[in-house]
Amino acid sequence: MKLLFIFLIAALAGNASFSWHTNPDEAKQTAKAEHKFILLNFSGSDWCGPCMRMHKEIFGSEEFGTYAKENLVMVNADFPRSKKNQLSADQQKINDGLAERYNPNGLFPYTLLLDMDGNVVHAWEGFYQEGAAAFTEQVKTIVASHNR
Repeated sequence: MKLLFIFLIAALAGNASFSWHTNPDEAKQTAKAEHKFILLNFSGSDWCGPCMRMHKEIFGSEEFGTYAKENLVMVNADFPRSKKNQLSADQQKINDGLAERYNPNGLFPYTLLLDMDGNVVHAWEGFYQEGAAAFTEQVKTIVASHNR
């Protein structure tokens, strides 16, 4: 029993998860207050296979999670299709506004790195094939080059 308890504590302590924001205005305020970049991801959580893979394999990786928790403000603009997953009207309006500004071509998944003012620094179309470690390193490099 003690061994199980120790394992659970170690697993929780090693969890480097971050929280996803759904309100871009709050995300900008947080980014400005903490001097962080914003990572905005457009996804179809219940219909887009590459989106699901991106969240699981890239954003869900320990390496990316550790980096993101300390250096990024994460925003998810989700566009589910299933009735049971529908967003509130207010959230749908927010996501539609984000899509109009940042994703007018309706790409999924589509990931953008924004500065704290919401200006696009870099964009990735589709699932990032090179894996979580390479994605994390690319984000680190871009952030470092813009923080000079």
